[in-house]
Amino acid sequence: MSEQVWFITGASSGFGEAFARYAIGQGHRVVAAARSIDKLAALAAEAPGQVLAQPLDVTKAGDAEVAVGAALDRFGRIDVLVNNAGYGVVGAVEETPMSELRAQMETNFFGAVAVTQAALPALRAQGSGAIVNISSLGGQLSMPGFGAYSASKFALEGMSEALAGELAPFGIKVLIVEPGAFRTNLASGAMRHMPANPAYAETVGPTREFAHSMHDTQPGDPAKAARAIAKALAADVTPLRLQLGADAVDMVRGHAERLLAELEAWAPVAVETTF
Repeated sequence: MSEQVWFITGASSGFGEAFARYAIGQGHRVVAAARSIDKLAALAAEAPGQVLAQPLDVTKAGDAEVAVGAALDRFGRIDVLVNNAGYGVVGAVEETPMSELRAQMETNFFGAVAVTQAALPALRAQGSGAIVNISSLGGQLSMPGFGAYSASKFALEGMSEALAGELAPFGIKVLIVEPGAFRTNLASGAMRHMPANPAYAETVGPTREFAHSMHDTQPGDPAKAARAIAKALAADVTPLRLQLGADAVDMVRGHAERLLAELEAWAPVAVETTF
C-alpha cells in the first residue's frame, strides 16, 4: 500500500486513537487532532517523523482551517479525512434542554461539516482522497433516550450521502461508518446523561442502564474497526455505508426489513394522494 496522509479528529482516545495507531503501523503519516494536544503527546512520541499532533476544537470557528493548513504545510496533502470527534447524550427528548441538543449538533454534525469544508479544496485539487464520517448504528435507527445523539448522526448521514454524489466526479470517496457497541470511552467520559424524569422510567430507564453498564464490556474491537475501514476504502467499489459489529449488522438489517414491510403495507394509501 502506498504511503498516505490520514487526518483524524478526536484522535486522543477510542476510535480516533485506534485509527491513528493503525495508520502509523501501515507506514502512513498521521495528523492526530484533538482539543487537548497534551493527550496526543504519547502517540506523537512513538512516531515523531510520522505524526503531527494538532490542536483542534471542531466547534470553534476557524480551528478547522488552521488544522488543515498545518497538515498541508507539514505533509503536503490529505488522503484520508476521518471525522471521528464526537460524544453522546442520553435522555428523553423532553429531558434534553435545547442547549444540550444544540451542543450535540455542534460537535457531532457541524464540527464534521466544518472540517470537511476546510479540507475539500485540497482534496479536489489533488483529484483523490476519502472522507470517512464516523456515524453509528444510531445513525440508521433510534430508540428511547438516544434522540439527541441519533439526530446528530442522522444529520451527518444525510449530509454524507449528498456529499458522496457531489465528490464522485473529483475522485473522492465518502464512507459512512455505522459501528455498534465498541470498546471505546463513549460510554464513560464521552456520554452525557440528562436529569431523569420519572415519567420516562419505563421507556428511557433501560437505555440509561445500558449506557451506564456497557463500558469495557462492549464486544467490538476498535483496532479491527480500523482494519475494516481501510479494507473498504481500498476496494474498487467502496460502500456508502459500512456497518461494524454483528449487533450493527443485525439491527440495521431488522430496521430495513421493518421499513420495507411498512412501506409495502401503506403503499396503497401513499399512492392515492396523487391528483
